[in-house]
Amino acid sequence: MPFQPNSPAARDVAYVLHPYTNFVAHEEKGPMIIERGEGVYVFDDSGKRYVEGLAGLWSTSLGFHNDRLKQAAMKQFDTLPYYHTFAHKAHLPSIDLAEKLISKMPVPMSKVFFNNSGSEANDTAIKIVWYYNNALGRHHKKKIIGRVNGYHGITLAAASLTGRSMNHRGFDAPLANFLHTDEPHYYMGANEGESEEDYATRLAENLENLIVEEGPDTVAAFWAEPVMGAGGVIVPPKTYFEKIQKVLNKYDILFVADEVICGFGRTGNYWGSQTFDMKPDILVCAKALSSSYLPISATVINEKIYEPVKKASAELGAFGHGYTYSGHPVCAAVALETLKIYDEENIMERVKGVVPYFQKAIRSFADHPLVGEARGVGLVGAVQVMQDKAAKKPFAAAQGVGTMVANLATEEGVLLRAIGDSIAFCPPLVISESEIDEMFASFRRGLDRALDHLRKEGQAVA
Repeated sequence: MPFQPNSPAARDVAYVLHPYTNFVAHEEKGPMIIERGEGVYVFDDSGKRYVEGLAGLWSTSLGFHNDRLKQAAMKQFDTLPYYHTFAHKAHLPSIDLAEKLISKMPVPMSKVFFNNSGSEANDTAIKIVWYYNNALGRHHKKKIIGRVNGYHGITLAAASLTGRSMNHRGFDAPLANFLHTDEPHYYMGANEGESEEDYATRLAENLENLIVEEGPDTVAAFWAEPVMGAGGVIVPPKTYFEKIQKVLNKYDILFVADEVICGFGRTGNYWGSQTFDMKPDILVCAKALSSSYLPISATVINEKIYEPVKKASAELGAFGHGYTYSGHPVCAAVALETLKIYDEENIMERVKGVVPYFQKAIRSFADHPLVGEARGVGLVGAVQVMQDKAAKKPFAAAQGVGTMVANLATEEGVLLRAIGDSIAFCPPLVISESEIDEMFASFRRGLDRALDHLRKEGQAVA
């Protein structure tokens, strides 16, 4: 595609290095430039309107124009636009936000460490896990177990914890001491006739076997998203976390809940940990913490971890970790206002009110000839396309069918995320039933167009 000289598209191609992008393809196609947002909608530079069906990146929980968040930022800019939290320094926004977060935790927690992204929050948690075990004299208890297709970010350590090959290829990842156990995808992973409960038992047994094989005295922590987001919106089978936590407790292995996507109402409860009865030692959150209006994340630890870490910080002179923008006052003020909005505007109740409508709508696609599974919980879900749904035969990855479906849906007016052959939905929490109808109607038009194309090419079962 030729670009007009000095146009935004031409300048983007000339100067910007985009994440998660094929650079050769980008030079040919150029960017989709989003100019503004309003509620659950965004508008491109031609003025076309789209339902933002993934809330940006699973994150813009309050939609794209919230005046309270704008005013909170401006007020803090006028008061204290920046200060740090190193070496005993503090400011009220970070204090107030930490106190509020601790009061909202799904299990008792002790302290909050602020970061700038979900990746950093997980990286901080990894370092705390290692620091904690060193403080206890357990210098070999350092291995960390994630899950195949789990996603925990893209710093070098977080990418190693992530279980997706895309985030490893070309980067010399994963680093040593990072292991991965089964993805809990019942639809694709269960044996014929195996119940969800029996499948969960098998996965817990596989985890225990891995721990025993590696040596329990070498395994420090297990990481899990309540619902796997970037891995394809994988909802765990019944009894999964109950059985996994029994194994972790048996071998004194810390449990870290990655609530970066699931926190703040996404699964129908304030935390995904509440939805699935998870009792983590560490909880990490980001994204909806500030409705993504400004970058901020949190790593929250319990007292069991804090006490040895506190003692070690005195022995070593300091806890030698931190970021220039840890607890940035403007970001913290916006995050605090976000949490106030969740409470004062009853966002959790609003979510619970539309969840049945959303879930019924997404599951209606299970009957579509191109769909193998339609799944979800709360206000997050996915539709997985299959070449032959009866045989559970997927399309070849090289065909890029999921991407084609998402691209056609974009043409029809909804922005979604293709994850392999799964198309993910994660709209702003403030979406209405009529907007849900619009979102899924646009998606259905794109899906039908994809089916027509594939049938004409002889690539889909008629």
